[in-house]
Amino acid sequence: MSTKVAIQKFSFPFSCAARLSQHDEATQPGCVQLKASGLRDLRENRILGDASPVAIIETVVQNEKRAQGGPEPPPGGVTAAARLLVGAGASQKLSVEGEDQRPVAKRQLSSESAARTVTAVKKSAVRKEGEEHGPPKPKERAPPLAAAGKRRRRKDLFTNSEVFNRVDSHVVRAGAELKEKCVYDVKTIVQSVTHGARNELERLRAIWSWLCQNIEYDVGGYLGRSEKLTSPEEVIAAGRGVCCGYSSLCSEMCREVGIECQEVPGHSKGVGYLQGQSLENVQSDHLWNAVLLGGQWFLLDACWGAGRVDVQRESFVKRFDDFYFLTDPEEFVESHFPDEERWQLLEAPIPLEEFERRVFKTSTFFTMGLRLIQPHHFHIVTDDGEANVSLGFSRTATFTFEITQHQDFLHCGAAEQKESGGSSPSGLLTVSRRAMKLRLLPPASGVYDVKLFARPEAATTPLMWVCSFTVECPTPRAMEEIPENPFLSWGLRPAAAALGVAGSSQGSEAAEAEEGVFRLALKTSRPLMALCQLVHPALPAAVAKRCLATQIQPDALSCHVLCPARGFYRLSVFVRDYEKTDDKFQNAGNFLLRCGGKVVAPEELYPPDLGSACGPGTRTLEAGLSKFSHATALVSTQRGECNVTFHNQRDLELHAVLGREEGDPPGAPLARQLFSTYTDSKVTVSVRLPDAGVYRLGLYAKVAPGGDFSPMCDFVLRNSCERPGAPFPAVYSAWRKGCVLFEPRAGLLEARAWVRFRVRVPGARRVSVVGETGTELKLNKSRVWEGEVFSGNGPRPLKLAAALEEAGDMAVLLTFDIKQLEGDV
Repeated sequence: MSTKVAIQKFSFPFSCAARLSQHDEATQPGCVQLKASGLRDLRENRILGDASPVAIIETVVQNEKRAQGGPEPPPGGVTAAARLLVGAGASQKLSVEGEDQRPVAKRQLSSESAARTVTAVKKSAVRKEGEEHGPPKPKERAPPLAAAGKRRRRKDLFTNSEVFNRVDSHVVRAGAELKEKCVYDVKTIVQSVTHGARNELERLRAIWSWLCQNIEYDVGGYLGRSEKLTSPEEVIAAGRGVCCGYSSLCSEMCREVGIECQEVPGHSKGVGYLQGQSLENVQSDHLWNAVLLGGQWFLLDACWGAGRVDVQRESFVKRFDDFYFLTDPEEFVESHFPDEERWQLLEAPIPLEEFERRVFKTSTFFTMGLRLIQPHHFHIVTDDGEANVSLGFSRTATFTFEITQHQDFLHCGAAEQKESGGSSPSGLLTVSRRAMKLRLLPPASGVYDVKLFARPEAATTPLMWVCSFTVECPTPRAMEEIPENPFLSWGLRPAAAALGVAGSSQGSEAAEAEEGVFRLALKTSRPLMALCQLVHPALPAAVAKRCLATQIQPDALSCHVLCPARGFYRLSVFVRDYEKTDDKFQNAGNFLLRCGGKVVAPEELYPPDLGSACGPGTRTLEAGLSKFSHATALVSTQRGECNVTFHNQRDLELHAVLGREEGDPPGAPLARQLFSTYTDSKVTVSVRLPDAGVYRLGLYAKVAPGGDFSPMCDFVLRNSCERPGAPFPAVYSAWRKGCVLFEPRAGLLEARAWVRFRVRVPGARRVSVVGETGTELKLNKSRVWEGEVFSGNGPRPLKLAAALEEAGDMAVLLTFDIKQLEGDV
């Protein structure tokens, strides 16, 4: 689109080029009503039959003056006024109506259609009617509330647009039939579309709906590629028109059903509007309507309600926008500024300069119930490279934004919709339960356009443009790269509460990961399952997975995060109800982390096979495992050993596994670094770590008889002790519940040494240690088998065996290795 064309103002959906000529503006307001009593006098004196309109008006005014006992008008005064009223148009028409009907003066704004319909009234009656029902005089405010009562708002007329479903449906059907029959007569169309309307409001709605549904904006005519259509007949026949075509046709149709309607000229923030441009002494570019309902004026714009102009394609896009039907003045003035202050219909009208500086808000802004907190003017200058925008809302919503290099035109062809996509690295958008905050961080010096988009939280439709700003950045702030956020905002999402997340330890601002470590705690209102995702611009997915350890409890979720690189991270949390295994995980929150100091070394990351549930939680409670000695998932030891104890209330068969990234170290396998003891309902898992590092301790249980072992939870064991821990003896299946090894606890014994054995084996008839020789243990008063055993020369291991009551043979319980002597091969 050429620069010349772009500078012109499209009237659709946000502007119009038509304006009253000076001649029209001077002559239009005159209107005189002929009362019934004057009509009888005229009939009796036979004036109507052969007198001119000037003589009629002069006679009526003089008769009224005499009846009131007032002075007669000066010679020629009435005649001059009467000639002014009837001589302005190319044609003259006198309409005489009863007192029960309110005549309307029709103003046609185009030079092609200059005809006037003039209704005669007394001057005193004009003044009285203007004081009671008409808009205020220029330079005056709207009628005082004390006289007219509290101003009614749109919601006082109808609760929502659904009340017009019947009317709108009828208008669509009637409009299609009229178009098929090629009916272009205004009166016939009005009678058809308003058929069945039960009151004045429904008749007006039918007219406005028909205009929006059947008249398209005449883009070609406005650009000069075709003849511009403005008169009602031309507009109806062609089905297109510019803004004055909409407004004049609306006035004409309202007149047919007795609704008083005015055309209102003024400025609009539509296509072609230059942000920051001074409109002082600039010819207005748009026309809309004001209607009188129940003694009060309301505003509407069928041009903006019908659709919008696609600037790039130079075409009209139909889009029924109900917002511009009887819009409240406080919202209408955000985009429409009338030439006459009185048509703002505000108690405190705003000046033109304020209109120019205000933030532009689309109809979606108001229909979603959004509220601007800051800034109040569209142009923002950054402070230390940062600017802030915030909106309030009453219903949960999803937001995103777009920041681009500045273009002069507010409507420059950019999309008014935005699909859910990644956030921009030039800003941080956070959403709380009642507000949206946007920290803008322009990447370089310059001027930028910022568009905010929103939609109701539960909606799946594209996000809609709601408002716009201009940001000037003299000096940008040096920033690290921020990871993309496909979920649009930072912090807990507004819908998190509905998903079961009731609170968070971290707000929407960026959190600092001290020493490269961070912990997120979420409070939940019901048991949930959770998955976490960590993203860093330079971090591979496989490495990022080893940076997370998640603990899931019935009333809380915890995520332990490690940061192996400096910069910003995105931590996203996904949840679903714990018992609803078929449900999909949904995003509950996205948190921005920053690591600016010490980072975690690669060998300090969590083991790669760490499970989704770490530490005791919902899963262990459900299985009957309780009273854990370690309540968190992370266990640190400086001695290289620890005991994890818990209660097994359901007497489940258990299994423990120890692992690390490198696998088994040289020497004893990691399985020998674990030893489990189960007495009554208490289980003790003893761990001796072979060297410093990070290990995974996994607990498994058979929750169903005959089933497989299922994961219960994982513990992360972090050992800082360099001294290797001695392995435990090897365990065999005969070692079962109730068996307790008191000594020796080491699984590797010195050669040629006497070793004291003490062990409890419930139900055993005989217990012995077998090596190079066999040694029988004796049962003491405490039901403990004990004795001294010679370890031998090795390498033959010692076997601890028992003859159990149910079996006559000796079963191996444990085996102990013997160290090799120096010099032995």
